[in-house]
Amino acid sequence: MVETIINIMLYLSYIMFFVGLVAAIVLPIWKSLDDPKSLIKPIGALVGIIVLFLICWAISSGDLNSRLIQAGATEGVSKFVGGGLITMYVLFIAALVGIVYTEINKAIK
Repeated sequence: MVETIINIMLYLSYIMFFVGLVAAIVLPIWKSLDDPKSLIKPIGALVGIIVLFLICWAISSGDLNSRLIQAGATEGVSKFVGGGLITMYVLFIAALVGIVYTEINKAIK
């Protein structure tokens, strides 16, 4: 009985997750179709993140250790994950610098 309830709740959470995901992606695009010029900045940001990822992917090593080999990872997977991690580090540092700059700028004014 408990297992059945857990399975139902898991499927319900999957459905809710995908409905939220579709709403978060589709509704802003649908709203932006009224004013296509408003899509320029988000598309530019997306292109910038993709370019940043490609640069980070290019500088990641793709080295494999024994644990990754045992898990079945390939050099390509390792390079992809490394690029994602470096991208995350760069974006995290950029966010911190932006927060500090904003706070210092507000304190000066």
